[in-house]
Amino acid sequence: MRTLLWSAAALAAGGLTLAPAPTPSPGAATVTKAGTSFLTATAITAGQPVRVGASTGDHLYWSFPAEAGQTHQIAATVTFPKARGGPSTWTVEVFDGLRRRQACTAGAQTPTVDAAATSVTLGCTLRRVRPWAEPWSGDPLPGTYYVRLSVVDVPEPDLGQPVDVDLLVAADGEGGASGDDGELAAPLVPNNRAGTVLDAEPTAGPVEEEQSSLTGWLPQPGSRWIWTTAGGILAAVAGVVGFALTRRPRRP
Repeated sequence: MRTLLWSAAALAAGGLTLAPAPTPSPGAATVTKAGTSFLTATAITAGQPVRVGASTGDHLYWSFPAEAGQTHQIAATVTFPKARGGPSTWTVEVFDGLRRRQACTAGAQTPTVDAAATSVTLGCTLRRVRPWAEPWSGDPLPGTYYVRLSVVDVPEPDLGQPVDVDLLVAADGEGGASGDDGELAAPLVPNNRAGTVLDAEPTAGPVEEEQSSLTGWLPQPGSRWIWTTAGGILAAVAGVVGFALTRRPRRP
C-alpha cells in the first residue's frame, strides 16, 4: 500500500496523472497493420484495437479522426518475444493535421525499460479538441490526427529484433460545453494528393493565338541562343575597341 502511494506521489511530482486504461469498443475489428510514414498511416477509429508485429527500429504510424469537444487517450504496449542486450527507450507521439506535435497531459510518453523487461507500456492523453483557435496557438483542432510509435534509444545489436505492438485510441466525448466563440471552417485534414493532372492542354483565345503566331519564331527570353548571340556580339565589340586603342598611327 505504501509503495502504491509512493508511486502515485512520484507521478504527481513528475506532472503526470493516473488515467484509467481505455477499453476496446464491443465488436470492433482488430487492425493488423501500420503505416511507415504520415502518407501511409493506417486509418483507425476510437475504440478499435490494433495488434501488429514489427521490428525494433521501425516507425509505426496510425491516423484517427477527432471532433470538437473530444478528449483522446492513446495506450500502447510493446512486447519483446526475445531477450535483449540492453535497456531501450520508446516513445509515442501525436500530431495534428498540420503535422504539429501535440502535448500529452498524462501518460508515460517516453518510458525506458531494462534488458530484463518483457514489455513496456506507453500512454498519452491529449488536450480537449477545440472548435476554434488562433493559428499561432497550436491548440488541438478538429481533423485528422496521427500516432507515431518508435524507439528512440536502443543498443545497436537489438535493432531489428521482433516486437509485438498493441495500441488503442479512446475518445471521451463528454468534454462539456465549449466556451469558444467560433467554429473551424473545415477540419484539419492534410491534402495527400496535392495538385491536379491536366487531361488536355489549355486552349488559347483568338488574341493569344495571333500573338503566338507573330512571336512564335522568336526564342524564349531565357533561351541559351539569346545569351550565346549576345555574348558573341559583346566579344566582337570588345575586340574592335581593343584593336582601335592599341593601334599605333603610321609615321610619314
